[in-house]
Amino acid sequence: MNELSAPTGQEEGLRAVPRPDGSPPRALVFGATGYIGGRLVPRLLAAGYRVRVLAREPARVAAYDWGDGVEVVPGDARDEASVREAVEDVDVLYYLVHSMGVGRGFEKVDRDAAENVGRAASDARVGRIVYLGGLHPDDAELSPHLRSRVEVGEILLRSGVPTLVLQAGVVIGSGSASFEMVRHLTEVLPYMPAPRWVRNHIQPIAVRDVLHYLLGAARIAGDINRVVDIGGPDVLRYGQMMNGYAVEAGLRQRAIAALPVLTPRLASHWVNLVTPVPRAVARPLVESLQNDCVMSDHEIDSLIAPPEGGLTPYRRAVALALGRVRDDGVETSWQDAEVSGAPSDPLAADPDWAGRTVFTDVRVAETTATADALWSVIQAIGGDTGWYSSPVLWAVRGWMDKVVGGVGLARGRRSRARLRVGDALDFWRVEAIEPGLFLRLRAEMKVPGSAWLELRVTPGDGITRYDQRAVFFPLGLAGRLYWLAVLPFHGLIFRGMVNRIIAEAEQLTAMHGRTVSTE
Repeated sequence: MNELSAPTGQEEGLRAVPRPDGSPPRALVFGATGYIGGRLVPRLLAAGYRVRVLAREPARVAAYDWGDGVEVVPGDARDEASVREAVEDVDVLYYLVHSMGVGRGFEKVDRDAAENVGRAASDARVGRIVYLGGLHPDDAELSPHLRSRVEVGEILLRSGVPTLVLQAGVVIGSGSASFEMVRHLTEVLPYMPAPRWVRNHIQPIAVRDVLHYLLGAARIAGDINRVVDIGGPDVLRYGQMMNGYAVEAGLRQRAIAALPVLTPRLASHWVNLVTPVPRAVARPLVESLQNDCVMSDHEIDSLIAPPEGGLTPYRRAVALALGRVRDDGVETSWQDAEVSGAPSDPLAADPDWAGRTVFTDVRVAETTATADALWSVIQAIGGDTGWYSSPVLWAVRGWMDKVVGGVGLARGRRSRARLRVGDALDFWRVEAIEPGLFLRLRAEMKVPGSAWLELRVTPGDGITRYDQRAVFFPLGLAGRLYWLAVLPFHGLIFRGMVNRIIAEAEQLTAMHGRTVSTE
């Protein structure tokens, strides 16, 4: 969530307006476990709203940091009883659900759900509905999914409850399906055969700005019932979006060839083949890009003021999504989180195919050695001690690094006994350390990507657990090929490390009993 403003809710225009009796207003969120909903809920809470969510699987809500701060009503948007329970005593209802990926019959699913929610909200005298729809040209033939989203907006506008339909195009943020398609296509393909729609114009918007407008929508005048477009400050061709991503990700700009033969069906198969985005998700995304996707007006400015400092430019939105830049109030990337954070840990709101491509080598072992003995062995790693496995392979890797201009293995370590954050350790650097428990090393050798090595000690009752994880974020196609090239050696290197570290710790325990010093 590093691309989002921290959920302080302190901007005056976004704070909840108390009810006449002084109590905080209640917001109901449909789709709270989705990409946008999972990021909106904590900001509603921070802005002073009481939040209720309708969820088919209440257990999923409990997995979120904010899960214990909301009221959960089990149910589905098409279930009349649960919806009527959820809408009671609600001031603003956020409708953030749609059936992309459901398959055939999704139009009826969306229609039935919207009609059910609209009726229940009207009967309960809900103060406002806010719906996030899709940006589209007014005079073009729309894809089935965009038509369905337009229909949902129209149903809610006719419900009798004042409704604001916010129409957004490509949302830029880690975890957004549209952004993930751009990310994976650009990172995998140095040369990109693409459909003609790469020449179409798009007006992307940063996820932080979408959330700003959603929060602001709760405070607009009660009689407003209309559709407005929202978008970022840049209008780009889709191909320019891909190359803008490439620049921010540290990749060379891609050669893009628009091919007239790639139909939406074929293009969605192609996206599914070269990226982890499922075809059921890729196809409606591809179909929605058949036309220009640009704001037709800026009437949103008369309803909700832009964010303080202005809307986020595309390139900055990408840099924030990648964690390459940060500023005050921005949630940071995993490296800056608590030391036990993990590079590949996803947000609860994100699908399992979202986020950067990450390769890992994970090893786990249990030992009768004491936790102190195990930590003592870990803390001595590198330098004269070596890396507890195949010295020849480590030496070859160090020599290869020197040949291409890297630091090699010759740096050793500053202290034979202790490690501190920032210490050089051969061609690694100590990035995080929790004495006795956890060590994270960041690779400084020349590789087409970013690499880390994590070593963890978990004390137990007579048994100590050792976790070892190598993590690699590949940079483009070269990074993926590099990982495949070194994969055969990982079994020798990393398995050998585990075995030797465990053996050394058990020997140390046998020599000193249960009182090994970690100093």
